[in-house]
Amino acid sequence: MSFTSRILLSARAAARTARGSNGLVSPAYLTPVAICKPRKAGYATETSTETETVKKEEFQVASEIPPPSGIAAQFDDGRTDWSKSYHGLSEQAFSKEVADVLMAPVNPLDVEIKPDGMIYLPEIKYRRILNKAFGPGGWGLAPRTETNVGPKVVSREYALVCQGRLVAIARGEQEYFDPSGIPTATEACKSNAIMRCCKDLGIASELWDPRFIREFKAQHCVEVFAEHVPTKKKKKLWRRKDQPKLGYPYQE
Repeated sequence: MSFTSRILLSARAAARTARGSNGLVSPAYLTPVAICKPRKAGYATETSTETETVKKEEFQVASEIPPPSGIAAQFDDGRTDWSKSYHGLSEQAFSKEVADVLMAPVNPLDVEIKPDGMIYLPEIKYRRILNKAFGPGGWGLAPRTETNVGPKVVSREYALVCQGRLVAIARGEQEYFDPSGIPTATEACKSNAIMRCCKDLGIASELWDPRFIREFKAQHCVEVFAEHVPTKKKKKLWRRKDQPKLGYPYQE
């Protein structure tokens, strides 16, 4: 008898010894043939389990799909995160009454000019137009980033929200010359963002029209020679015609 045959007989005898009252063979004493033999039982149970797993995964994926905007609005809890959300962007045009206020021609008496020749609308004018169009409390400016304080410039990104809808996003900026002026520069940064956001609503859009700029400066402004009093240097500067002569540190 070969050595392999003796091993098989010994394994079978051990299996018969380990057979319990239930007539099953302990897994520890299975023969090598039984171990190597592929199992065919239990496939139906395994298929059922796999099917249930697939159905569960499909249900989870479907539940993660965001609902349409109309459905989402029904469950809106009033806690929109405007630092990330684009809720309501281009969803619907404002009423004609609101649009007429926003896109009304700019009043020349409201436009100012800087000494370097740049015309602008004071930021309080933008706030008044927004208040007239949407009412106080009907609009707001939501920060979308932290305040970025550089060596000379403060900047921050804001979102203009009107009637619960995102309207525009812009980054405001303001220079400062001393660390003690950072709080004031931060507030001016917000005002600069309002001005930039209002361009998307058509407020004072003429101020970016080159033809309007040339005509406005020709009709309402004048360029004069002025002397910088501390340095005695002369240069050309701009002012409105209906305003008094330049004051200190300049002298016409």
